Amino acid sequence: MALLEIRDLVTQFDTTAGTVQAVDGISYTVEEGETVAVVGESGCGKSVSALSVLRLIPNPPGRIAGGSIRFMGRDLLSLDEEEIREIRGRDIGMVFQEPMTSLNPVLSVGVQLTETILRHRDVPSAAAEERALDLLRMVGISEPERRLRQYPHHLSGGMRQRVMIALALSCEPKLIIADEPTTALDVTIQAQILELMKDLTKRLGASLIVITHNLGVVARYADRVNVMYAGRIIESGSARQIYHHPRHPYTLGLLASVPRLDQPRGTRLVPIEGQPPDLTRLDGGCSFRPRCRFVEPACAEARPPLVRVESVGSGHDAACFRSAALGEAAA
Repeated sequence: MALLEIRDLVTQFDTTAGTVQAVDGISYTVEEGETVAVVGESGCGKSVSALSVLRLIPNPPGRIAGGSIRFMGRDLLSLDEEEIREIRGRDIGMVFQEPMTSLNPVLSVGVQLTETILRHRDVPSAAAEERALDLLRMVGISEPERRLRQYPHHLSGGMRQRVMIALALSCEPKLIIADEPTTALDVTIQAQILELMKDLTKRLGASLIVITHNLGVVARYADRVNVMYAGRIIESGSARQIYHHPRHPYTLGLLASVPRLDQPRGTRLVPIEGQPPDLTRLDGGCSFRPRCRFVEPACAEARPPLVRVESVGSGHDAACFRSAALGEAAA
């Protein structure tokens, strides 16, 4: 049994322009000890899918309109508010997208760390503070005793992100969801944060979902990759399959826009032309076709399903009518 199993998840938002299907029937699993990446442009539904797992969708205007989310065999959508609160922080930890807005600016780092520990663990305050110190040491923050008394604005961006990771790890959860954990950090700090998360999850035996817009960020860290576009998963497979044998035009475009060290100096990046679609005006065809250089008449007539494709190994799926032919283009 998978640690996390998402099936046909639909999350909607009511807006003045109409109903937005931010997550449109996605399905995937996360096994114990596995790192799964969810990749795509801004607005494709990555973060909403993660917030749906923890039932943090604001209602109104949002709601989870269909599907199931099973964690350790329990249906999270059937739990009452008190039961889901017990799971948040204790069994599923979340590293939110922007630590400066996710951390409370008027509470010290120590208060925010110990609050979570005291909420989910029956320990005295002294033990919670000692645990907080251990967490800061674990994530590589120097002078942890002093940092506990400081406030988020006293810390650099990289240090705030490390505090967010410490918060997510505070109760040794089975699953950690990291939403754009390297946004707004320079490339050196990005690598340090990703290495830290990979090392800590491996050491603690936790599973990890990494949400990012950059395929290059997760090449080294993910076991499996789900590529999202317009609320749907349009390609899914192992990291090796996605990077070496992509079978969807959007994945090809993302890979072509990532700088590569094995290319000659001066090689131009190839952008994906156009803009993501308006989710209130999607028709019955493929949502990527206005930007696709492989488009054909069938793409306007029906939405391609996510189906198994011929590739190296098994477990590689793509939602494209021309997925077989794209193997030659990728090569």
